[in-house]
Amino acid sequence: MEHLLAPLQAGNMTLSNRVIMAPMTRSRAEVTGNATSLMKEHYAARASAGLIITEGIAPSETGKGYCRTPVLDGPSRLAGWRAVTDAVHAGGGRIVAQAMHCGRISHAANKAPGAETVAPSAIQADGLMYTDVEGMRPFDEPRSLSTDEVVEVVGEYRRFALLAAEAGFDAVEVHATSGYLPAQFLSSGTNRRIDRYGGSVERRIAFPIEILEAMIDEIGADMVGLRICPGNTFNDLIDAHPGDVEETFRALLSTIRPMGLAYLHVIRRHEGPLDNLELARELHDGVLIANDSYDAVEADAEIEAGRCDAVSFGRHFLATPDLVARIASGQEPNRFDPRTLYTPGPDGYTELENPAGRHPT
Repeated sequence: MEHLLAPLQAGNMTLSNRVIMAPMTRSRAEVTGNATSLMKEHYAARASAGLIITEGIAPSETGKGYCRTPVLDGPSRLAGWRAVTDAVHAGGGRIVAQAMHCGRISHAANKAPGAETVAPSAIQADGLMYTDVEGMRPFDEPRSLSTDEVVEVVGEYRRFALLAAEAGFDAVEVHATSGYLPAQFLSSGTNRRIDRYGGSVERRIAFPIEILEAMIDEIGADMVGLRICPGNTFNDLIDAHPGDVEETFRALLSTIRPMGLAYLHVIRRHEGPLDNLELARELHDGVLIANDSYDAVEADAEIEAGRCDAVSFGRHFLATPDLVARIASGQEPNRFDPRTLYTPGPDGYTELENPAGRHPT
């Protein structure tokens, strides 16, 4: 595993290895959206990762979608996250705050009182969402943001970057896939606007570009990353025409190429005509992190072949805090238990059923 375990420079961060902890929602924050001591323990235990990318953190109460997920929108949130970053740094690790505005993928029962559900266009997503209060419920019907309100949301991302730096994060990552707000603007099926943020491909890519520009303006390009997955239909994200996906992401990546982002984080697709990693390699000059269902052997081979520079692991890291050591010694990771993925409390989070060395995948 010499390639996977080799150091890497990503923006302003020197990573001790290329085993990245992928962002995964775990729903262990307080109902109010504050980070907890349990989250500190969880992330600190995985500080041997070359880089930790946090679960999605909403840049505002409006941006929150799921129950018990964190928010970073003001000074009152800093103490909980500072405890997390201090603990990870004490373990020799690096940690990135992922900014995730859910947009229409939301339900009022999971938000603070009065927080709306908004989107590029007033199109309700097809599907259900879990709420602690009401169980499974259809996604809210969103309200379309005005042009001025879109600019205000860009400002929320700007504030997020400043707060993340103040909380001790090494960088930030914009979550622009999985059907959340930036992806909703990018998709021709969910963005039916007629202002400067909708219609042509140049207008549909404007919102994520302005987010990146705002964050870079505040903390520098070497502290900003982007996560994408062209063609991902998760959360009812469907483009109006088959060719829209490649056209949109070619335009997006070509436009942001000169920005010099710290990294590009790409979820590969196992089906469909578009090779996301190949597209990213063609149009991105910097560090490329690949994601989705890799094992260590395949990850090392992909890095050696030049398809990517690092690989992020989700399920393996959740079940195996010492994943890097396991990879180095040739041991298998623990078995991931999906039953405890979103449940509150320590079970399956800081207290794992599978002791080290047992129940390999």
